[in-house]
Amino acid sequence: MPPISSPERPEQRRGQRLFFVALLFGVLLNFPLLAVFDHGGRVGGVPVLYLYVLLAWATLVLLTGWLVKAK
Repeated sequence: MPPISSPERPEQRRGQRLFFVALLFGVLLNFPLLAVFDHGGRVGGVPVLYLYVLLAWATLVLLTGWLVKAK
């Protein structure tokens, strides 16, 4: 009979974390949050919406890379 409180395998935890990152990506790039940044403002000549999408994407790519490399 296997123990009741066995520690999770690292691959399983990594999968759960990557799933969380995918959900976070879906939430950050969904309509209600995009609508907040969809106005005529500019930062350094770049529309705020474009800057938000680029920064959200880059952050999530870096987070995914860090999670995949972490042991």
